Amino acid sequence: MLFDVTRSELVDIFGEDRLVTLPATAFPPAAADTEGARLLQTVGVPAGTLWLRVPDEDSGRLPLVQDIVYVEDFEDSSEDAGEWPVIGWLLNAHLALDPGSGKVHAFDADEETVQALHTDVSSLVQVTFRFQRLLDEFTFSGDDGDEEADFERLEREVERIRQETSSIDPLPLQDDETVWSVVGEEIAAGQRFKANRPGARSLYG
Repeated sequence: MLFDVTRSELVDIFGEDRLVTLPATAFPPAAADTEGARLLQTVGVPAGTLWLRVPDEDSGRLPLVQDIVYVEDFEDSSEDAGEWPVIGWLLNAHLALDPGSGKVHAFDADEETVQALHTDVSSLVQVTFRFQRLLDEFTFSGDDGDEEADFERLEREVERIRQETSSIDPLPLQDDETVWSVVGEEIAAGQRFKANRPGARSLYG
């Protein structure tokens, strides 16, 4: 795993009720015992920006890529991509775990594109954790005269996440087209702050 992520660290920041995990039974046999699947079972991710898939009510399993999109439409997809479990979604992209490589791929059904988004699941958890923490903890001054300085400070925080992440895993924020880059741009613009969080209260009053 590229990043050292622990459940206790996430609980300290978000609390137990904000963390979402996936049961081992949700994964197909080929993926159930991989490092990535175990991380999603034991550590989980904070809910908010990223959402994990809810397993099928009848089968208890996650959908496979081939259940969600027409894989043949994705020219750059791996031959076995149809068998990968879809573990979540981010913006308009379905996130799938490749059990063989451990990578997380983003399938954009509208654009019919697929992109390797994370080298492993620890990177997915880490980036989700860092952006969600920024949304939860950043506070604007609330002074119109300081608004420009506030947004400059927010932009620096987003850039710091990009640089520190990219030094270990370049995939999530490798260019302006990745879904995480779009999320970062939205956060830097003052979007995605929930009404019950300090950032939104200080920004919108």
